Order: sequence, then structure tokens, then C-alpha cells
Amino acid sequence: MTYERFRIDDVGDGVRLVTMCRPDKLNAMDQQWFAELTALTAELGDSADVRAVVLTGEGRAFSAGGDIDMFADLAGDVSRVRPHLRFVYEAFHSVETCAVPVVGAINGIAFGGGTELALACDIVVAGRSASFSFKEVTVGLMPGYGVIRAPDVIGRHWTRYLSLTGRAVGPEIMERAGLVIETVDDDELVERALTTAREIAAHSPLGVRVGKAFLNRDTGSGYAESVEAIALLFGTDEHRDAVHAFRTRR
Repeated sequence: MTYERFRIDDVGDGVRLVTMCRPDKLNAMDQQWFAELTALTAELGDSADVRAVVLTGEGRAFSAGGDIDMFADLAGDVSRVRPHLRFVYEAFHSVETCAVPVVGAINGIAFGGGTELALACDIVVAGRSASFSFKEVTVGLMPGYGVIRAPDVIGRHWTRYLSLTGRAVGPEIMERAGLVIETVDDDELVERALTTAREIAAHSPLGVRVGKAFLNRDTGSGYAESVEAIALLFGTDEHRDAVHAFRTRR
């Protein structure tokens, strides 16, 4: 399959480097982005010669999260919000259910969905310029996938702190919280993530696949409840006004 939002490079040793390639939009996530992520994780997971994946972003961002224009298009139309949210959750969850491990190499901004995507990765390495945030609260929403998965990864207290304040924090703080395994200089980031992926790829493929599947069991629970909560928020004046203000300010 051909992808427009992602580039896939075979870097040898059974490893694929997947790069989000929408740098002019800070790798913001739109409908096409979500569809392509779901498709490529299935494709890579089904490939016999792929044993591990590294996921990063082109330019100065891992991902700035959901495309604000997409939010504006959905605001107030609850009938379209529910299927959209399920589509989004399926994309993030596809990283967790990908048959092979995914190592996140977080470069620069990882806001909103960017932090949620990092949560879906099996292992996370961050560059020193990385910045994490649940920005959804600033536009009258909550991090739907984030509030489901973050408590398991970083605990409830850190999840409350990030999702209720909307603050941006650096990689050292997320290392303390338990999301980031290692913080490295930006120019070493991708190579360090590839080294980790190659170490994984060198082990028994079946053992790795079964181990990942077992560790990520039950990660899909809670989605239905989150869909309903966020669908209600999408229909509020607060959300519409916040999106309008953001776009006007931009």
C-alpha cells in the first residue's frame, strides 16, 4: 500500500523506520492519517521479514495531535463524532495490537494525540527537545484515548496532572512518570531507537510476538465509555468557542 502521511524505510536487520511526513502541519493527525496508521501497522505486523518498528516524526514535531480544522468540522455534529472517535481509537490501538513491537522516537512536540500515540508505543525514547502535553482541555475536550491508557502507563496522578492542566512537560519529567525509557540528545534519537529495535529483532520472533500480545492484553477496555463522554463535549458551546478562538488566534 502507498502512504502519504507516512514514509517506511527498510533499515535492515528486520527493522522498519516509520516517519510521519507532514512537517508543514507538525505531523497533525487528520482522517487520512488515522486510516493510514491502521493500515500500515497491519501491513508491517503481517510481514514475515519485519521484527520491530521505530516510529518518529519529520521536522520539529513528533505530532502536534489532532488537526484543528478537523475539530472545527466535527464540532456540534454528534452523529459524526462517535464514528470518528472509534476510528481514532482503532488507529491508536492498532499500534498496541501490531504483531511486532513499536519503539517510539519522540522528537519535538508531542501534544494531544502525539502524547497518546507515544502511550501506544511499546517502548519510548525521547530527544531532549521533546515536549509532551494533553492539550485537549484547552479546547473543551478531554484526551479520550489518553485517559484510558495513561493511568496504566504513568499512573492516575500524572494523568490527572497532565489532562487537567494542559501543561507541556519535558522528557525528563515523562521519564520520571514512566512513559519515557531514555532521554538522549536530539541528534542521537533515531539511532538510539533503532539500536533498541535491532536488539528486539535479534531475538526469537515468536517469543517477541507472543510476549507483546500478552503484555498488551485488555488494552481495549473503556473505549465505549470514553466515546460517549467526548461525543457530549464535542456538542458543547465551550468546545466550539474554544476551537474558533484557537483558529482565529492562529
